Amino acid sequence: MYPAELVKPMREDLTGAGFEELHTSEAVDAALAKEGTTLVVVNSVCGCAAANARPGAKISLQNAKRPTNIVTVFAGVDKEAVDKARGYMIPFPPSSPCMALFKDGELVHMLERHHIEGRPAELIAENLVDAYNEHC
Repeated sequence: MYPAELVKPMREDLTGAGFEELHTSEAVDAALAKEGTTLVVVNSVCGCAAANARPGAKISLQNAKRPTNIVTVFAGVDKEAVDKARGYMIPFPPSSPCMALFKDGELVHMLERHHIEGRPAELIAENLVDAYNEHC
């Protein structure tokens, strides 16, 4: 587990953009039980989360169509919530960072770490925007 003071700015990077943090499995269940679309970002301390994933997620929200709900769990910190969120992402293997779009609780789009790592934030945002335009 990472120290709270280390991850605080990484958490605030998303919460400052309106993402709701989920810390328990019950919170994940409740978020994914909501009607509409929900973007789940599995946040991480790695460099590709800082340079690619978080900026890409934030840029994507500038689109006219966007998810009804935006939430985040933090790998290496919120173990219970991350495990629960990853359970909803099956058949995709666990990875962090990653992003999943759900519609009425059903997984409709997934960006795994290998889709994020080494790709510019704008390309990640474009991928998410295409999913929003189709599902939101």
